[in-house]
Amino acid sequence: MVPQQQLHITSVEQQSELFDLPWQLPLIEWPAELLASLPRGISRHVVRFVKLGGHILAVKEITDEVATREYSALRQLTRDEAPCVEPVAVVSGRTDSEGNSLPSALITRHLAFSLPYRILFGQASMRPETADRLIGALAVLMVRLHLLGFYWGDVSLSNTLFRRDAEEFAAYLVDAETGEFYPELSDKRRLYDIEVASVNIVGELMDLQAGGVLSEDFDSIHVGTRFEQRYNSLWYELTSEETFSVNDRWRIDNRIRRLNDLGFDVGELQMSTTPDGTSISIKPRIVDAGHYSRKIMQLTGMDVQEKQARRMLNSIEQYRIMQHLTNVPMSLVAHGWMTDIFEPIVRAIPRELRSKLEPAQVFHELLDHRWFMAERAGHDISLDEAVRSYVEEVLEHHPDESHLIMPGLSETGEFAAIKEQQDFAQNYREDFDDEWSGYLA
Repeated sequence: MVPQQQLHITSVEQQSELFDLPWQLPLIEWPAELLASLPRGISRHVVRFVKLGGHILAVKEITDEVATREYSALRQLTRDEAPCVEPVAVVSGRTDSEGNSLPSALITRHLAFSLPYRILFGQASMRPETADRLIGALAVLMVRLHLLGFYWGDVSLSNTLFRRDAEEFAAYLVDAETGEFYPELSDKRRLYDIEVASVNIVGELMDLQAGGVLSEDFDSIHVGTRFEQRYNSLWYELTSEETFSVNDRWRIDNRIRRLNDLGFDVGELQMSTTPDGTSISIKPRIVDAGHYSRKIMQLTGMDVQEKQARRMLNSIEQYRIMQHLTNVPMSLVAHGWMTDIFEPIVRAIPRELRSKLEPAQVFHELLDHRWFMAERAGHDISLDEAVRSYVEEVLEHHPDESHLIMPGLSETGEFAAIKEQQDFAQNYREDFDDEWSGYLA
């Protein structure tokens, strides 16, 4: 009788269903009926998406030490409200049927409506400026992590997921194996992180060129350089000290507004005058990103991306003016806006199309669509007409980003049951209807 190790699961949630998974098998041998064929980036480890308890989980085989360290890092990042995948559990003590040790596993929750960069670059509708938007999102992510004292160590597009945020993207950390927190992140480590990122970005884009996804004349090196410029510019704006004349004190408010426009809140300002009293120096202390997202959360209870939130706030302000509610508290204005503007749009989307995009993204795209319709027609377009046109001309043809099947998958091996995957996609889509209904509660 071969002695068996004791299976051990460390989890932030009470998920007894985790014991039902076939931990005695190497992850690469798990049966197809458990798997979801979601797009995934390149990884040095075996990674599978698993259906469990109405959710989709990402399972990665790694050593116990690395799994534990990454799990702890992701938990800390989650507590700090950093954009990252949500850690679920670490599974250790795995053995096969003959008693041979198997790698430990890190489990994270699949990030809904997220896409790897390869899928975005592979879409026929991808525009040339998509690359700039993706590296811009990654630059914002890097600044947020560095402000928290987190050194990533292996920054790349492959270790990042992207979600649509109005006309831009929001980036999320996926792989934190090499990450580490520091009480104070040195400039040397911070800049090395950016250097690694730039080199990896250039290499990944050149790989896409070699595979024919990007044209041969695409300037991958320029994109890597642009990433460094975007990061350095944002870091300077958020952390630099500014000096100006005492007669230009309006620049204090101007600096705060600029930081808010970038999506960051200012916790406090360090202000001092020069010995002769002619100049003032200010240095902001940034508390967190998500300035507009928090405002929307307070007003409506909706959890949305930053630029989506800014678009919503502009719409709420426009509604306030049009309805002559300038003296009404914003909480009541927001309630009226939800009832008269946002909810009718959400309810007008056919059920079978609701997993195409997040509700807030649909709202943003619909407003743009309505504006372009009015510009072509030369007159205002009703909301009902705009919704019908948007659904027929745009949304019906958009990929289902809640559950995007990987293109070019083999019909053998782990993805054999394509029909089963399609059935599951329909069930998974119904789970997102619950998320939509939360916006209408």
